[in-house]
Amino acid sequence: MGTKFLSTEWARAATDILSRHTPFSSAIEGVGVSLQFEVSATPDGANSSYYLRVADGSAAIEIGTIKKADVTVATDYNTAAAISKGDLNIQTAFFSGKLKVSGNLAKLMLHQSVLGHLAPAVSSLDVEY
Repeated sequence: MGTKFLSTEWARAATDILSRHTPFSSAIEGVGVSLQFEVSATPDGANSSYYLRVADGSAAIEIGTIKKADVTVATDYNTAAAISKGDLNIQTAFFSGKLKVSGNLAKLMLHQSVLGHLAPAVSSLDVEY
């Protein structure tokens, strides 16, 4: 049985796999960016927040909120789960209106490869949705 999606254990497992995923590690070289993710309509009816912080060649996913995120991404649970599983491409989700993005969009575009490699890296995790 896997870790529960959006739990502290999931965040730890995701951070661990990101550190070992070569394409993701290459994408974050020299990058400094923080992304806040807001997920609504979770199975228990609550909202969930987590963030990705990239700095000094390393990345961490943590549950909660980060002060002064460069970019905030808001979506519903089903979309977040589909992206995490690798069933839905982030760009497709954005262009179909399933993701709402705010903040420093120029910085996001500059570092779009980070997001592009995030989902493929975490999709290999054993996760309970």
